[in-house]
Amino acid sequence: MTDELYMQRCLELAEMGMGNVSPNPMVGCIIVNNGKIIGEGYHAKFGEAHAEVNAVKEVTDRFGEAASALLADSTAYVTLEPCAHFGKTPPCADLLIRHQLKKVVIGNRDPFSDVDGKGIEKLKNAGINVVTGILDEQCRALNRRFFTRINAQRPYIILKWATTANGFFAPKNTIQQWISGPLSKKLVHKWRTEEDAILIGKQTAIADDPQLSAREWPGKNPIRIVIDRNLQVPLTAKIYNDAAKTVIINEIKSAVEGNIQYLQMEDMQYYLPQKIAFQLYLMDIQSVIIEGGANILNQFISGGLWDEARVFTSGTSWEDGMASPQVHGIITEQYEVEKDKLTIYQNYSKK
Repeated sequence: MTDELYMQRCLELAEMGMGNVSPNPMVGCIIVNNGKIIGEGYHAKFGEAHAEVNAVKEVTDRFGEAASALLADSTAYVTLEPCAHFGKTPPCADLLIRHQLKKVVIGNRDPFSDVDGKGIEKLKNAGINVVTGILDEQCRALNRRFFTRINAQRPYIILKWATTANGFFAPKNTIQQWISGPLSKKLVHKWRTEEDAILIGKQTAIADDPQLSAREWPGKNPIRIVIDRNLQVPLTAKIYNDAAKTVIINEIKSAVEGNIQYLQMEDMQYYLPQKIAFQLYLMDIQSVIIEGGANILNQFISGGLWDEARVFTSGTSWEDGMASPQVHGIITEQYEVEKDKLTIYQNYSKK
């Protein structure tokens, strides 16, 4: 086994925390002794034990009195630099030092200012052999939401829409017409469980009356965010139900009414995407899916404020309709989803 293969296992473990650890990063850890994995762990939920703690616990639970000697002769592999500060849990670097591990292999250095090299320094000062940068790119891709929030002071922004084969996004009337198929819809619900928030504009809320929930996939519902400048969405709309917290960004009032938060914002006609992105950052929202309408999507595209676009293209055509948004980015993945084609773009200007 190589360092890369062990780190790949850490990545698999880390991903199991998807949707449950924000605004923390996803982290996986394994402990290896004489070529055998003797303990595994991952950060499962925000506020709970970190990956290193869970991996060490598995070793102590499995091996009892022999655990101490085993750990002192072992290597820990971890996708992100062990923390060096007291947050909701004690520093993981201190834990590894206390158990006298002989070596720690790390994927990414942690960009968070309270860590950012301090964990590595602590480990080295304790005489532990530290290796960094193993599968650095893959580890960074896994935690692209976390890195974006820390480095850019905004959430990771995912644009999502469906288009007909001939480039229409929505009908010109207000009658709802589905473009993508049922399996695509289920996939979108899975995505919703993985991100912190989902955002739509007023017209989409009125025309489609969506629930913005993840009802077709097990997992949590995202925070629902609606851009409704003059509070025109009727209170009978489904986004006002109690399925999830809902934030209404508007120019009229600030208030909290049950699970509904009205967030007042001035001059929404100017730099709206930038204002929204910073406001979500202040709310510790690490990632957001923007599902429409076309006006909101185009504003974020024009402002260059997006990281990923997920576009379903249907096999059907319409005679008329509203033109689909156009995004210029790097195509990183393409899939067939029943009769739809899913294309995933990355914003090349962010590379």
